[in-house]
Amino acid sequence: MKIYHNPRCRKSREGIKYLESKKINFEVIDYIKNNLSSEQIRNILKKLQLKPIELVRKNEAIWKEKYKGKDFSDEQLIKILSNEPKLIERPIIVSEKLAVIGRPAENIDKLL
Repeated sequence: MKIYHNPRCRKSREGIKYLESKKINFEVIDYIKNNLSSEQIRNILKKLQLKPIELVRKNEAIWKEKYKGKDFSDEQLIKILSNEPKLIERPIIVSEKLAVIGRPAENIDKLL
């Protein structure tokens, strides 16, 4: 299992604590430090069963200043998410076949 984690995000830290409390083995991926590729985002979206726009944190200043009110294709949004990792909803927990956004942390139970 993997958790895509932003260390500065309280909900992301709660996701890690939740996995630890369940004694789950997992890998932490700091996607802020190491941007996700477009291909990685596509794979995550497929496992989440979401459209790219559903993964965007629309209240982030970056979104409001640069992207709000504009139309983007799914591929354009994936590229934006790859270049602007702060816009990605978090935390994302990924298993072999499925993924969830771990907010609230109890969403993680869908993978256990």
